[in-house]
Amino acid sequence: MHIEPGIVNGAKLLLSYGTAAGAGTYTLKLGWDALKERGLASLVARTGLAASAVFTFFQILPHFPVGVSEVHFILGSTLFLLFGAAPAAIGLALGLLMQGLFFAPFDLPQYGMNLTTILVPLFALQLLAKRVIAPDTAYVDLKYSQALALSTAYQGGVVAWVAFWAFYGQGFGAANLAAVGSFGAAYMLVVIVEPLADLAVLGAAKSLRGLAGTGLFTPRLVNDEA
Repeated sequence: MHIEPGIVNGAKLLLSYGTAAGAGTYTLKLGWDALKERGLASLVARTGLAASAVFTFFQILPHFPVGVSEVHFILGSTLFLLFGAAPAAIGLALGLLMQGLFFAPFDLPQYGMNLTTILVPLFALQLLAKRVIAPDTAYVDLKYSQALALSTAYQGGVVAWVAFWAFYGQGFGAANLAAVGSFGAAYMLVVIVEPLADLAVLGAAKSLRGLAGTGLFTPRLVNDEA
């Protein structure tokens, strides 16, 4: 979901700085909540694992440009289910920044847009999880339908934000409409694959119940906590 350079230019970039600042502020709030819940060591450990995973996803897993952006396996719902909202959000921000600094400096002007695009859907995912997952259900016990709902919501949010930036920057001309449409169609592959990845990871996590108290994962992963 790396917005292609040149899609949004000039003064229009100011909006991306504002949306990124808003997303960053909410991330700090989530981080403070996580700090009070499990302590600094747990937050740092989970954030480090999430950031390393994001960097790996972006650099190693298949990714290719389509239309106005790139198709990536972000696995945002997987990060959320394993580590919790705050570590997932901070990890996404850090992983994206590391990739830009070390491998794709041409993406740095779009950092605010890309950050907004991957964080705001994560916040929506957090709210949806409270509605589709019963309070007494551990994440390792999710059904495919629940994983699909979470992953689809996240990926749908990513596509919606990419479309917003494209239309905001380039208008509603035929070429831009076609570029946005091709990106959305290509992202359907991600929507299909990510719930399977979620369930595979959660299935493996069922053997990690003994690590519930280590602070490396969100308490909700293996414990029946609201």
